[in-house]
Amino acid sequence: MADSNKGLYDHLYERFFRNRDKVKGYDFQQAPVGNLPPPVVTFPEKIRWWTLDRWKRRQRIRQERDRRLQEIVQLKRRSPSSPASSQ
Repeated sequence: MADSNKGLYDHLYERFFRNRDKVKGYDFQQAPVGNLPPPVVTFPEKIRWWTLDRWKRRQRIRQERDRRLQEIVQLKRRSPSSPASSQ
């Protein structure tokens, strides 16, 4: 049970300060902390409720989404032992 006088992450800070002189580099067992904004698709005109080209905008957003997904899939398919040029 956590001490009621301590904050939510105090035990993590204590562990960090105890081990900071012994540890070198990044702890890869822990997920990195931080926020990454989602990718943005820009358009020359602002969208309005009366915009007639919504279908074009949606199509462009879908294309960008599919392109990014293909990049991720290609990264997963590549194995670290084989070079990309030999495929």
